[in-house]
Amino acid sequence: MKYYIIAGEASGDLHGSNLMKALQKVDINANFRFWGGDLMQAVGGTLVKHYKERAFMGFIEVIKNLSKIFKDISSCKTDIETFNPDAIIFIDNSGFNLRIAKWAKQKGFKTNYYISPQVWASRANRVKAIKHDIDAMFVILPFVKPFYKEHGYDVTFVGHPLIDAIADRKQVDDFKFRETHKLGSNPIIALLPGSRKQEIKKMLSVMLNLLEHYPNYQFVIAGAPSQDYSFYEPFIKSYNVKFIPNKTYDLLSISSAALVTSGTATLETALFKVPQVVCYKGSNISYQIAKRIITLKFISLVNLVMDREVVTELIQSDFNKKRLKKELDHILNPETRKKLFIDYYELEKALGGKGASEKTASLIYKSTQP
Repeated sequence: MKYYIIAGEASGDLHGSNLMKALQKVDINANFRFWGGDLMQAVGGTLVKHYKERAFMGFIEVIKNLSKIFKDISSCKTDIETFNPDAIIFIDNSGFNLRIAKWAKQKGFKTNYYISPQVWASRANRVKAIKHDIDAMFVILPFVKPFYKEHGYDVTFVGHPLIDAIADRKQVDDFKFRETHKLGSNPIIALLPGSRKQEIKKMLSVMLNLLEHYPNYQFVIAGAPSQDYSFYEPFIKSYNVKFIPNKTYDLLSISSAALVTSGTATLETALFKVPQVVCYKGSNISYQIAKRIITLKFISLVNLVMDREVVTELIQSDFNKKRLKKELDHILNPETRKKLFIDYYELEKALGGKGASEKTASLIYKSTQP
Protein backbone atom coordinates (compact mmCIF):
# COMPACT_ATOMS: atom_id res chain seq x y z
CA MET A 1 0.00 0.00 0.00
CA LYS A 2 1.05 3.61 -0.57
CA TYR A 3 0.93 6.02 2.36
CA TYR A 4 1.29 9.80 2.18
CA ILE A 5 2.15 11.26 5.60
CA ILE A 6 2.28 14.93 6.58
CA ALA A 7 4.01 16.01 9.82
CA GLY A 8 5.09 19.55 10.59
CA GLU A 9 7.54 19.63 13.51
CA ALA A 10 10.01 17.58 15.57
CA SER A 11 7.36 15.77 17.65
CA GLY A 12 5.41 14.91 14.50
CA ASP A 13 8.60 13.56 12.95
CA LEU A 14 9.12 11.32 16.00
CA HIS A 15 5.57 9.99 16.08
CA GLY A 16 5.48 9.70 12.30
CA SER A 17 8.66 7.59 12.26
CA ASN A 18 7.28 5.19 14.86
CA LEU A 19 3.98 4.90 12.98
CA MET A 20 5.89 4.12 9.78
CA LYS A 21 7.83 1.35 11.53
CA ALA A 22 4.55 -0.08 12.81
CA LEU A 23 3.00 0.09 9.33
CA GLN A 24 5.97 -1.81 7.93
CA LYS A 25 5.18 -4.65 10.35
CA VAL A 26 1.58 -5.05 9.18
CA ASP A 27 2.22 -4.16 5.53
CA ILE A 28 5.44 -5.56 4.05
CA ASN A 29 4.76 -3.59 0.87
CA ALA A 30 4.39 -0.24 2.63
CA ASN A 31 5.56 2.60 0.39
CA PHE A 32 5.95 6.01 2.06
CA ARG A 33 6.06 9.54 0.73
CA PHE A 34 6.02 12.26 3.36
CA TRP A 35 6.55 15.74 4.69
CA GLY A 36 8.53 15.28 7.90
CA GLY A 37 12.07 15.10 9.17
CA ASP A 38 15.23 13.09 9.72
CA LEU A 39 13.59 10.36 11.83
CA MET A 40 10.95 9.61 9.22
CA GLN A 41 13.59 9.70 6.50
CA ALA A 42 15.65 7.14 8.42
CA VAL A 43 12.73 4.67 8.26
CA GLY A 44 12.58 4.86 4.46
CA GLY A 45 10.52 6.28 1.63
CA THR A 46 10.71 9.71 0.06
CA LEU A 47 10.98 12.96 2.01
CA VAL A 48 9.22 15.70 0.04
CA LYS A 49 9.91 18.63 2.38
CA HIS A 50 11.62 18.93 5.77
CA TYR A 51 9.69 20.50 8.63
CA LYS A 52 12.63 22.85 9.28
CA GLU A 53 11.71 24.70 6.09
CA ARG A 54 8.23 25.58 7.31
CA ALA A 55 8.42 26.03 11.09
CA PHE A 56 6.51 29.25 11.74
CA MET A 57 5.51 30.18 15.29
CA GLY A 58 2.91 32.72 16.37
CA PHE A 59 0.23 34.65 14.53
CA ILE A 60 2.54 37.41 13.29
CA GLU A 61 5.12 35.10 11.73
CA VAL A 62 2.40 33.04 10.05
CA ILE A 63 0.91 36.18 8.50
CA LYS A 64 4.34 37.28 7.25
CA ASN A 65 4.85 33.91 5.56
CA LEU A 66 1.37 33.37 4.13
CA SER A 67 2.53 33.35 0.51
CA LYS A 68 5.10 30.63 1.27
CA ILE A 69 2.53 28.59 3.21
CA PHE A 70 -0.03 28.74 0.39
CA LYS A 71 2.67 27.78 -2.11
CA ASP A 72 3.50 24.72 0.04
CA ILE A 73 -0.18 23.77 0.24
CA SER A 74 -0.50 23.94 -3.54
CA SER A 75 2.63 21.87 -4.17
CA CYS A 76 1.52 19.31 -1.57
CA LYS A 77 -1.82 18.80 -3.34
CA THR A 78 -0.05 18.31 -6.67
CA ASP A 79 2.38 15.85 -5.13
CA ILE A 80 -0.42 13.81 -3.53
CA GLU A 81 -2.27 13.53 -6.83
CA THR A 82 0.88 12.36 -8.58
CA PHE A 83 1.65 9.75 -5.89
CA ASN A 84 -2.01 8.66 -5.66
CA PRO A 85 -1.78 7.07 -2.16
CA ASP A 86 -4.08 4.42 -0.71
CA ALA A 87 -4.23 6.46 2.49
CA ILE A 88 -3.22 9.92 3.65
CA ILE A 89 -2.11 10.29 7.27
CA PHE A 90 -2.13 13.73 8.86
CA ILE A 91 -0.09 14.24 12.05
CA ASP A 92 -1.07 17.28 14.18
CA ASN A 93 0.00 20.49 12.28
CA SER A 94 -3.63 21.55 11.90
CA GLY A 95 -3.20 24.87 10.06
CA PHE A 96 -1.64 23.07 7.11
CA ASN A 97 -3.23 19.64 7.38
CA LEU A 98 -6.88 20.64 7.66
CA ARG A 99 -6.60 22.59 4.40
CA ILE A 100 -5.11 19.56 2.66
CA ALA A 101 -7.72 17.27 4.25
CA LYS A 102 -10.64 19.28 2.87
CA TRP A 103 -9.23 19.05 -0.65
CA ALA A 104 -8.22 15.36 -0.25
CA LYS A 105 -11.70 14.32 0.87
CA GLN A 106 -13.23 16.02 -2.16
CA LYS A 107 -10.78 14.14 -4.36
CA GLY A 108 -11.83 10.81 -2.85
CA PHE A 109 -8.64 9.98 -0.91
CA LYS A 110 -8.90 8.04 2.36
CA THR A 111 -8.06 10.48 5.16
CA ASN A 112 -6.66 9.54 8.57
CA TYR A 113 -5.65 11.92 11.35
CA TYR A 114 -3.13 10.79 13.96
CA ILE A 115 -2.79 13.18 16.92
CA SER A 116 -5.77 15.49 16.78
CA PRO A 117 -5.63 19.22 16.12
CA GLN A 118 -6.11 21.05 19.41
CA VAL A 119 -9.76 21.82 18.79
CA TRP A 120 -10.32 21.02 22.46
CA ALA A 121 -8.22 24.09 23.28
CA SER A 122 -9.69 26.64 20.88
CA ARG A 123 -12.07 27.05 17.95
CA ALA A 124 -14.16 23.97 18.66
CA ASN A 125 -16.26 24.89 15.63
CA ARG A 126 -13.55 23.19 13.54
CA VAL A 127 -14.96 19.82 14.64
CA LYS A 128 -17.70 20.13 12.01
CA ALA A 129 -15.11 20.31 9.21
CA ILE A 130 -13.05 17.51 10.76
CA LYS A 131 -16.10 15.21 10.91
CA HIS A 132 -16.72 15.91 7.23
CA ASP A 133 -13.13 15.67 5.96
CA ILE A 134 -11.51 12.98 8.14
CA ASP A 135 -12.48 9.31 7.76
CA ALA A 136 -10.72 8.19 10.96
CA MET A 137 -9.30 10.15 13.90
CA PHE A 138 -6.79 8.55 16.29
CA VAL A 139 -6.27 10.53 19.50
CA ILE A 140 -3.45 10.17 22.01
CA LEU A 141 -4.78 12.12 25.01
CA PRO A 142 -7.54 10.53 27.14
CA PHE A 143 -9.69 13.65 27.52
CA VAL A 144 -9.92 14.20 23.75
CA LYS A 145 -12.19 11.21 23.04
CA PRO A 146 -15.02 12.44 25.33
CA PHE A 147 -14.59 15.95 23.91
CA TYR A 148 -15.25 14.68 20.40
CA LYS A 149 -18.11 12.50 21.63
CA GLU A 150 -19.85 15.63 22.95
CA HIS A 151 -19.64 16.96 19.40
CA GLY A 152 -21.08 13.80 17.85
CA TYR A 153 -17.84 12.41 16.42
CA ASP A 154 -16.60 8.92 17.33
CA VAL A 155 -12.79 8.82 17.52
CA THR A 156 -10.33 6.18 18.71
CA PHE A 157 -8.10 6.68 21.76
CA VAL A 158 -4.90 4.68 21.08
CA GLY A 159 -2.72 5.74 24.01
CA HIS A 160 0.27 8.05 23.84
CA PRO A 161 3.19 7.11 21.53
CA LEU A 162 5.70 8.79 23.84
CA ILE A 163 5.31 5.89 26.27
CA ASP A 164 6.63 3.53 23.60
CA ALA A 165 9.32 5.94 22.41
CA ILE A 166 10.69 6.32 25.93
CA ALA A 167 10.26 2.70 27.05
CA ASP A 168 11.99 1.32 23.93
CA ARG A 169 15.03 3.60 24.05
CA LYS A 170 18.42 2.24 25.03
CA GLN A 171 19.31 2.97 28.63
CA VAL A 172 22.01 5.62 28.90
CA ASP A 173 25.09 5.07 31.04
CA ASP A 174 25.30 8.09 33.36
CA PHE A 175 29.10 8.00 33.74
CA LYS A 176 29.79 7.51 30.00
CA PHE A 177 27.33 10.21 28.99
CA ARG A 178 28.94 12.72 31.34
CA GLU A 179 32.41 11.73 30.17
CA THR A 180 31.48 11.95 26.46
CA HIS A 181 29.97 15.40 26.83
CA LYS A 182 32.55 16.70 29.34
CA LEU A 183 30.02 17.09 32.14
CA GLY A 184 31.12 17.16 35.75
CA SER A 185 29.71 15.17 38.64
CA ASN A 186 27.37 17.93 39.89
CA PRO A 187 23.63 17.33 39.49
CA ILE A 188 22.18 18.53 36.18
CA ILE A 189 19.43 21.04 35.51
CA ALA A 190 18.26 20.59 31.92
CA LEU A 191 17.15 23.59 29.89
CA LEU A 192 14.60 22.81 27.16
CA PRO A 193 13.95 26.19 25.51
CA GLY A 194 11.83 24.87 22.63
CA SER A 195 12.50 24.08 18.99
CA ARG A 196 11.61 27.23 17.04
CA LYS A 197 13.99 30.18 16.80
CA GLN A 198 11.56 32.74 18.18
CA GLU A 199 10.75 30.77 21.31
CA ILE A 200 14.37 29.74 21.95
CA LYS A 201 15.44 33.40 21.94
CA LYS A 202 12.78 34.39 24.46
CA MET A 203 13.16 31.38 26.75
CA LEU A 204 16.95 31.20 26.96
CA SER A 205 17.32 34.88 27.79
CA VAL A 206 15.52 34.27 31.10
CA MET A 207 16.65 30.72 31.85
CA LEU A 208 20.35 31.51 31.56
CA ASN A 209 20.07 34.33 34.10
CA LEU A 210 19.67 31.73 36.86
CA LEU A 211 23.09 30.14 36.47
CA GLU A 212 24.89 32.36 38.98
CA HIS A 213 22.50 31.33 41.76
CA TYR A 214 23.22 27.59 41.53
CA PRO A 215 26.99 27.00 41.77
CA ASN A 216 26.48 23.39 42.92
CA TYR A 217 24.52 22.46 39.80
CA GLN A 218 25.42 22.39 36.13
CA PHE A 219 23.00 23.68 33.52
CA VAL A 220 22.80 21.88 30.19
CA ILE A 221 20.86 23.08 27.12
CA ALA A 222 19.06 20.40 25.14
CA GLY A 223 19.67 21.48 21.55
CA ALA A 224 16.67 21.00 19.26
CA PRO A 225 17.15 18.86 16.13
CA SER A 226 15.70 21.70 14.08
CA GLN A 227 18.49 24.17 14.99
CA ASP A 228 22.25 24.21 14.56
CA TYR A 229 24.71 25.19 17.31
CA SER A 230 25.53 28.38 15.42
CA PHE A 231 22.06 29.67 16.25
CA TYR A 232 22.52 29.10 20.02
CA GLU A 233 26.12 30.32 20.23
CA PRO A 234 25.45 34.10 20.49
CA PHE A 235 23.08 33.52 23.43
CA ILE A 236 25.27 31.17 25.45
CA LYS A 237 28.85 32.29 24.84
CA SER A 238 28.86 34.47 27.98
CA TYR A 239 27.57 31.70 30.27
CA ASN A 240 29.09 28.64 31.87
CA VAL A 241 26.57 26.29 30.31
CA LYS A 242 26.89 23.08 28.33
CA PHE A 243 25.12 22.47 25.03
CA ILE A 244 24.14 18.97 23.87
CA PRO A 245 22.19 18.62 20.60
CA ASN A 246 19.77 15.83 19.67
CA LYS A 247 20.17 13.94 22.97
CA THR A 248 17.20 15.25 24.93
CA TYR A 249 16.04 11.83 26.18
CA ASP A 250 19.52 10.86 27.33
CA LEU A 251 19.92 14.22 29.06
CA LEU A 252 16.55 13.98 30.83
CA SER A 253 17.33 10.47 32.03
CA ILE A 254 20.19 11.80 34.17
CA SER A 255 18.80 15.24 35.12
CA SER A 256 17.68 16.33 38.58
CA ALA A 257 15.33 19.06 37.34
CA ALA A 258 14.32 20.83 34.15
CA LEU A 259 13.06 24.18 32.91
CA VAL A 260 10.82 23.34 29.99
CA THR A 261 9.11 25.36 27.29
CA SER A 262 5.45 24.37 27.01
CA GLY A 263 4.76 21.69 24.41
CA THR A 264 5.38 17.97 23.97
CA ALA A 265 8.58 18.34 26.01
CA THR A 266 6.57 18.83 29.22
CA LEU A 267 5.09 15.35 28.81
CA GLU A 268 8.45 13.83 27.87
CA THR A 269 10.03 15.36 30.97
CA ALA A 270 7.25 13.99 33.17
CA LEU A 271 7.57 10.48 31.72
CA PHE A 272 11.27 10.59 32.62
CA LYS A 273 10.12 11.48 36.16
CA VAL A 274 12.08 14.77 36.15
CA PRO A 275 10.67 17.63 38.29
CA GLN A 276 10.02 20.61 36.03
CA VAL A 277 8.89 24.19 35.73
CA VAL A 278 6.84 24.81 32.60
CA CYS A 279 7.60 28.12 30.88
CA TYR A 280 6.18 30.06 27.98
CA LYS A 281 6.50 33.56 26.57
CA GLY A 282 5.37 34.74 23.14
CA SER A 283 5.05 38.13 21.52
CA ASN A 284 2.53 40.42 23.22
CA ILE A 285 0.28 40.44 20.17
CA SER A 286 0.29 36.65 19.85
CA TYR A 287 -0.34 36.26 23.56
CA GLN A 288 -3.29 38.66 23.58
CA ILE A 289 -4.85 36.86 20.62
CA ALA A 290 -4.27 33.42 22.14
CA LYS A 291 -5.69 34.50 25.50
CA ARG A 292 -8.97 35.38 23.79
CA ILE A 293 -9.41 32.16 21.81
CA ILE A 294 -7.90 29.49 24.08
CA THR A 295 -10.36 28.25 26.70
CA LEU A 296 -8.15 25.94 28.77
CA LYS A 297 -7.23 26.20 32.45
CA PHE A 298 -3.67 25.03 31.74
CA ILE A 299 -1.15 25.07 28.89
CA SER A 300 1.03 22.07 29.80
CA LEU A 301 -0.01 18.58 28.73
CA VAL A 302 0.86 17.27 32.19
CA ASN A 303 -1.73 19.46 33.88
CA LEU A 304 -4.27 19.02 31.09
CA VAL A 305 -4.21 15.23 31.31
CA MET A 306 -4.37 15.26 35.11
CA ASP A 307 -6.97 18.07 35.11
CA ARG A 308 -5.19 19.79 37.99
CA GLU A 309 -1.95 21.64 38.62
CA VAL A 310 0.81 19.08 38.92
CA VAL A 311 3.60 21.28 37.55
CA THR A 312 3.90 25.05 37.86
CA GLU A 313 3.29 27.06 34.69
CA LEU A 314 5.00 30.43 34.26
CA ILE A 315 3.32 32.20 31.36
CA GLN A 316 4.18 35.53 29.76
CA SER A 317 4.89 38.17 32.48
CA ASP A 318 5.10 35.44 35.16
CA PHE A 319 8.06 34.01 33.28
CA ASN A 320 10.77 36.17 34.83
CA LYS A 321 13.99 35.56 36.72
CA LYS A 322 12.50 36.06 40.20
CA ARG A 323 9.57 33.69 39.72
CA LEU A 324 11.65 31.13 37.86
CA LYS A 325 14.22 30.98 40.67
CA LYS A 326 11.48 30.59 43.26
CA GLU A 327 9.88 27.70 41.38
CA LEU A 328 13.20 26.01 40.65
CA ASP A 329 14.04 26.12 44.35
CA HIS A 330 10.64 24.58 45.01
CA ILE A 331 11.16 21.55 42.75
CA LEU A 332 14.65 20.98 44.14
CA ASN A 333 13.07 20.54 47.58
CA PRO A 334 12.97 16.80 48.53
CA GLU A 335 9.36 16.90 49.75
CA THR A 336 8.13 18.54 46.56
CA ARG A 337 9.96 15.94 44.52
CA LYS A 338 8.33 13.02 46.34
CA LYS A 339 4.86 14.34 45.57
CA LEU A 340 5.77 15.03 41.94
CA PHE A 341 7.00 11.47 41.42
CA ILE A 342 3.66 10.08 42.64
CA ASP A 343 1.77 12.44 40.33
CA TYR A 344 3.95 11.44 37.40
CA TYR A 345 3.17 7.74 37.91
CA GLU A 346 -0.55 8.55 37.93
CA LEU A 347 -0.06 10.54 34.72
CA GLU A 348 1.60 7.59 33.00
CA LYS A 349 -1.32 5.31 33.88
CA ALA A 350 -3.81 7.86 32.54
CA LEU A 351 -2.02 7.90 29.17
CA GLY A 352 -3.18 4.38 28.41
CA GLY A 353 -0.09 2.18 28.28
CA LYS A 354 2.05 1.00 25.39
CA GLY A 355 1.21 0.27 21.77
CA ALA A 356 -0.16 3.51 20.31
CA SER A 357 1.77 3.25 17.03
CA GLU A 358 0.91 -0.43 16.55
CA LYS A 359 -2.81 0.10 17.24
CA THR A 360 -2.99 3.03 14.85
CA ALA A 361 -1.01 1.28 12.10
CA SER A 362 -3.21 -1.81 12.30
CA LEU A 363 -6.42 0.21 12.06
CA ILE A 364 -5.16 2.30 9.15
CA TYR A 365 -3.96 -0.78 7.26
CA LYS A 366 -7.26 -2.61 7.78
CA SER A 367 -9.18 0.43 6.53
CA THR A 368 -7.28 0.33 3.21
CA GLN A 369 -8.31 -3.26 2.50
CA PRO A 370 -11.12 -3.90 0.00
